[in-house]
Amino acid sequence: MANEDAAPDLNNPETQPMPEGGWSESCEEVSGAIVVPPKVSAFTQAAGILYPDGRHCARGALWRKFRPLTILPEMPETEPDVLKGRWLWGGVLWAHFGHFLVESTSRLWALDRIEGDIDGVLFIPKRPRVGDAVRGFQRDYLDLMQAGLPIEVATNPVRVEQLIVPGQGFGLGAITRGTPAFRSAIRNRFGRGIEPDGASRLYISRSALGLGKGGLLGEERLEDHLRAEGYEIFHPEKYTLATQIARYKAARQVVAADGSALHLFAMVGRAEQQVAMILRRSSGANNLLATNVAAFCGSDPLIIDALNTEWWRRDHGKSNRLSFGELHHPAIAEALSGTGFIREGADWPIISDEERERLFKAKGLDLENSFMESPEHERQRKRRMREERRARRAERETMQED
Repeated sequence: MANEDAAPDLNNPETQPMPEGGWSESCEEVSGAIVVPPKVSAFTQAAGILYPDGRHCARGALWRKFRPLTILPEMPETEPDVLKGRWLWGGVLWAHFGHFLVESTSRLWALDRIEGDIDGVLFIPKRPRVGDAVRGFQRDYLDLMQAGLPIEVATNPVRVEQLIVPGQGFGLGAITRGTPAFRSAIRNRFGRGIEPDGASRLYISRSALGLGKGGLLGEERLEDHLRAEGYEIFHPEKYTLATQIARYKAARQVVAADGSALHLFAMVGRAEQQVAMILRRSSGANNLLATNVAAFCGSDPLIIDALNTEWWRRDHGKSNRLSFGELHHPAIAEALSGTGFIREGADWPIISDEERERLFKAKGLDLENSFMESPEHERQRKRRMREERRARRAERETMQED
């Protein structure tokens, strides 16, 4: 495993891929490569590519931050079936939309560099139980890169006649900025034929997602405020990728709760678009998402860290994807009005204790017994309340003196 503090050798595929280039922008073509899918569902999996003599083809590994998630697999005990033809290595096929966008697309930059024809893109499943299933959005995405390109998912070891293995040009970690080759391929290919269609002001919402996705407490009220400011409230999961892209291309100002939809926006966004990202929980993923948008679009998004507090599942005891961030509407209004996203002087009231209880009940959640408040946010919230009380008292005293 690579040392976090050591400067990576850009040309060594046994070190993390870097956006500056090196092995992340190079390809090799392997005759008789053996592709081994994972046997078990785990964070780190023995899976990937072997050379015909059993050596590990490290260029084919999926990295996340400072470590590979796919590591040297064992040589199959029996001779694998042969996959005839010339295939592009796609890597790990994620069913999760966000991880698919960031990690399953990371080799597709090679479509701009390959000479000659290929028979399709070859993946291995992240979860063995999924088998060779290809979801609609996965098929649609590939078509938006190169229409009609076949997708093959190896669920058993397979020997590939010719396998083109590109480096990892995108992902999570330093590589979130994407290599120049990856960003160029996305600009040259992805969704190029889709025309802008939609409102000039767009709010990308998470409010229609299921409870298993976590979320923002008070997002529906935020939508009401933004709707009054002329924003279209857009739930991307209800639309095709083509429609999502059309909306993102059309918008002049985009406000979004942080999440997977912004990864897709970044692939078609432009520098002249204003983007505001409202954080929904305490997570390092937020920083990577902002980095992704800035690098691909060519301008920094406005980051709004305006949680009144965060509610954790008691049985988890920490911030994770099931946590609920409670929005601090006055702080959001101040940030948006100060940067031209909404009118100046907008006054959005904070959520009361009674409203918080109603919102949890409306979601079918037991606030008192199933959730706990983030200790850090609780301290900050109570400090803000004391400061606000002191400010109101000082204002009253001043008015009485006058």
